[in-house]
Amino acid sequence: MSEQKQGNVKQKGFQLFGAIGRFSVRFRWLILLVWIVGVYSSIHYLPSLSDVTQSNNNSFLPSSAPSQKAINLLSNAFGKSANAASIPVIVATNNGAQLSQSDQAAISNLSTALSHVSGVKEVRNEGDSADGQATQLYLEAASSSNTDPTPLVNSIRSTISKTPMPKDLQVHLTGQVATEVDNSKKSGSTNSQLQLGAVAFIIVLLLLIFRAPLAPIVTLIPPFLVVLLSGPIIAEAAQHGLKVSSLAQLLLTVLVLGAGTDYGLFLIFRVREELQGGLAPKEAIVKALSRVGESITFSAATVVAALLSLLLATFQLYSTLGAPLAIGIGLMLLAGLTLLPALLAILGRAVFWPSKRYKNANKKSGIWGRIAASVIQRPVPVLVAGVAVFGCLALFVLHYQSGGFGGTTTSPSGSDSAKGNALLTKHYPSSSANPTAVLFVLPQSAWQNPAPLATIQSELEASSQFNDVNGPLNLNGIKITPLEITKLHKQFGSISLASMQNSSKPPADVLASPVLMKEYELYHVLANFISSDGKTVEFAVNLTAGDPSSTAALNATPSVRARVQQIADNVHATNNGVIGEPTALYDISTISNSDLRKSIPVAIVVIGILLAVLLRSLVAPLYLIVSVALSYLAALGVSVIAFMLIDHQSGLSFVLPFLMFIFLLALGEDYNILVMTRIREEAHGLPLRKAVSQALTTTGTTVTSAGLVLAGTFAVFAIVGGSSSDEIKDIGVGLALGILLDTFLVRTLLVPSTVVLLGKLNWWPTKHGSWAESEDD
Repeated sequence: MSEQKQGNVKQKGFQLFGAIGRFSVRFRWLILLVWIVGVYSSIHYLPSLSDVTQSNNNSFLPSSAPSQKAINLLSNAFGKSANAASIPVIVATNNGAQLSQSDQAAISNLSTALSHVSGVKEVRNEGDSADGQATQLYLEAASSSNTDPTPLVNSIRSTISKTPMPKDLQVHLTGQVATEVDNSKKSGSTNSQLQLGAVAFIIVLLLLIFRAPLAPIVTLIPPFLVVLLSGPIIAEAAQHGLKVSSLAQLLLTVLVLGAGTDYGLFLIFRVREELQGGLAPKEAIVKALSRVGESITFSAATVVAALLSLLLATFQLYSTLGAPLAIGIGLMLLAGLTLLPALLAILGRAVFWPSKRYKNANKKSGIWGRIAASVIQRPVPVLVAGVAVFGCLALFVLHYQSGGFGGTTTSPSGSDSAKGNALLTKHYPSSSANPTAVLFVLPQSAWQNPAPLATIQSELEASSQFNDVNGPLNLNGIKITPLEITKLHKQFGSISLASMQNSSKPPADVLASPVLMKEYELYHVLANFISSDGKTVEFAVNLTAGDPSSTAALNATPSVRARVQQIADNVHATNNGVIGEPTALYDISTISNSDLRKSIPVAIVVIGILLAVLLRSLVAPLYLIVSVALSYLAALGVSVIAFMLIDHQSGLSFVLPFLMFIFLLALGEDYNILVMTRIREEAHGLPLRKAVSQALTTTGTTVTSAGLVLAGTFAVFAIVGGSSSDEIKDIGVGLALGILLDTFLVRTLLVPSTVVLLGKLNWWPTKHGSWAESEDD
């Protein structure tokens, strides 16, 4: 075919992707049918991605984290599974009256019914509130907290709705697990909004770029189908052990739509260029794919390499983020090399109708030609000015401070968990809503020697770090003395705590005496704060630093742990620990920073190797990676300016620097690859300066369009996801800013000026970056 005779360079890559192009053009209808059937089958026969996502960041902590060690301490002392999910159920009167005997009987029946729910290991009664209008039941799940809790929560709610209850009682689920399930359902809705928003934005932008109605649709069909296909495939993998966070679900949509549109633009712009050169549509498609197929493949490979480098992360939110997203990119690459050429072959010139631009064979330099001329004439000032600007922006990274990744305690408005959390706040101490638990392991049993409890209580209350201390001496607002603790243990100590928790009814002699019954219930609640051997005691506290999900509470963790250690030393405790959202987020932030230091070098080395193979150079990959690293630091600096200095946020999400580096490193190299491979191609027949000028002229619109599309999808991500989370907004805006900086400054100014200054050294140790020399050389 005529495209095989074009050009001077005989490269195997051209031949390989030309063959793929010919296959896709020849079997275009079959390829389209296979993709449609595959997507339809996956949607109907595989699980939904929203059903398997996890939104609990704490469940991803490694066992070495201090907060995880404290959880293990608690589980060992109280006989709870370290990873078992705990689901509180609150029962409260809706008429302002105290719980009656008939209400208590109904609650007992409910407890029995809930104990028979499949997946519930134990039901514990946490005791009545101080106002006597509410009580809490704690359900411990039999499965790990890493397991999707949605089916269990649905079963619990179904059982509650089927259990007869007096009209004056209301029953709702509370706590983190129920909130996560409700937020997960909302996340699925948010994901749909994100898809619609991103698609609408891309269509409008592509209409402006192509001025042809079919071009945006053809560009979007492959990534849209991949979004539909990859979700069920990842969900099926999750059924076999792959962990998928709710963040992965949202990022999958953004990444596939953004990167897929980029790959589509790479090919469609080149097809239009070949049509301008006089080729027939099918020949233009084959030649275009032979030229940019390698760029698309290596672009996807750099993204996959960066994502798979996350497997080295200790924090499982990161290590389990890479595989799902890599699956999406792998499918997108397959669609870009097969489905998109097939669609272009089916529609032919109609893709660009009614625009006449593809018929214009006279290539005008336009704005990118003028930019290229400026870069070529003044490479040193351009490079120095660019580095200076980016360097100044990067200095603001010094002001960066980690913030929380909150939102796990805020239920969607009107949801069952929102109603339950509201009742919890109304009837119980504020430390019950989202408590921070403080544990002490005493040398002697607190049942026999409760004196240390008074010391701990008084010191916690006197500490500047805590307020509203709830514990053995303050049971849900009910005061109790150390002497009463000893008395209650002597009275009921013969009844094992396990039997108390699992028995639906007290002993007969207790039932016969109202006084004994009240004391028995008090001891029942007390057993939730003192272990059976009496050596481990738990206190629930509020932090004076602020809401547990706030950055201030996160930053207060070191002082909180230090104060707890001081109190432990004062009572000669042999061990201690702090459990709560702020301590977990602090550990997550610390581990996240450590993971970043481990993953960055690996990602850089792997992507550097891929660039060296693609460009047949050992020099070019060095400054290309440096350029992306510089844009990363500048983008992070801009995020600090925007959110911390201007918006006065106390900190940025700990996940932002990590995701920004991975995505900017990988996606930024997409544009590097397109520009550099075009410079290499042009350099075989033109002097280097003219090659750079021609490459910038021909790829300028492609890179700009692709950058705007990708930045726009991240902006939609920020708008849609940020409506309920500042952290999602920070991530979306940060990534969008990074892409824009990379697109309009790094790729069009810094890289070309560096290429011009290095000259032939760019391609060392090969000539023009090709193993096979041209016939004319």
